[in-house]
Amino acid sequence: MNRIAIVGSGAVGGYYGARLAEAGLDVHFLLKTDYEYVRNHGWSIESVDGDIELPLVKCAKTSEEIGPVDLVIIAWKTTSNVHYQSIVGPLIGEQTEILSLQNGLGNTEELARIFGGWRVFGGLCFVCINRTTPGHLCHSASGMIKVGAFESNAGTVSKRLEALVEMLRSGGINAHAVPELEKAQWMKLVWNIPFNGLAIAEGGLDTEKLLARPEVEARIRKIMHEVQAVAEALGYPIAEDFLDQQIEITRPMKAYQPSSMIDYMEGREVEVDAIWRQPLLKARLLAVKTPEIERLLGEIEQRVEERRN
Repeated sequence: MNRIAIVGSGAVGGYYGARLAEAGLDVHFLLKTDYEYVRNHGWSIESVDGDIELPLVKCAKTSEEIGPVDLVIIAWKTTSNVHYQSIVGPLIGEQTEILSLQNGLGNTEELARIFGGWRVFGGLCFVCINRTTPGHLCHSASGMIKVGAFESNAGTVSKRLEALVEMLRSGGINAHAVPELEKAQWMKLVWNIPFNGLAIAEGGLDTEKLLARPEVEARIRKIMHEVQAVAEALGYPIAEDFLDQQIEITRPMKAYQPSSMIDYMEGREVEVDAIWRQPLLKARLLAVKTPEIERLLGEIEQRVEERRN
C-alpha cells in the first residue's frame, strides 16, 4: 500500500489516517471544512493510545489533486454516498482497493456496484472519537477495526484481506480480519441502532444519561434483541452475552455523544437510511417483527423534522 487516500477526513478518517501517516505511510487527506487549518497546522490528536502531533500533512481539496492510489479509505457519513462516483472515481487505478469505514448497511454493496466487488472491503470501527475544533480530535476509548471482504469464499479470510489488516496494524491500529463481513455489520448494529437512535429520540442525551434511566436501558435491550433476531434470520446468530457486553462496555464511556446525536444537535443530515431504514427493510423482507426499531425510526424522523423546521 504505497499511497493511501482518506476520503472523509473528519473524526474517524482523521484519526485513523493520522495513525497511518505517523507510522510513515504515504497518506493523503481529502478535506473540505478543515482544509486551510490542517494544511497550515496539521493534525493534533489527544488519544488514550498516545497523543499524535502531525504538523506536516498531505491534504487536498479535490480527488484529482491526489490521483490514483493503492488504497482508498472512505470515512465520510453515508449521507454523502451519492458522490461515490465523482469523488472516489479519480482515486481508482487498476489495482486500487477500497475500505469503507462507514456505519450501517448498503455502503459496500453500492461501492461494489460502481467499482467492482473484488476491490471492496468493509471496516467496522469500535471507537469513541470526536472532532473538537478544526484539526483537533479527541480519542477517548477503544479504536478496534474489524475488516471483512465484500467478496469472500465461503466466509474465508483471503491473502488480500490479511495484507490489508497487516497494513493497518503497521500503523498501530488494532485491526482484525473477519470471515463474514455481513455478520460483523449486524453485530455493530446491535450497538448503533439503539444508542445512536435513542440519543436522538430522547432529545440529545449522551450514553451516560441514557443508561442512567432504567426504562431507557430496558428499551435498549429490547431493540438489541430485535437486531439479534434479524441477524439470526439471515443466518448470523449473535450470542446473548454479546448483547450484555455492549451495555457493559458503554458504561465506562461516561458522557459519550454518538456521532448521529452530534449530527442531529448541530443540524446536519443524520444517517437515517443506512443505520435504521436499511436494517428495517431487511427485517420486513424476512418477515421478522421489529416493533421497537420501527417505533424508534418514527421518533428519529420526527425529531429530525422538528429540528429542520
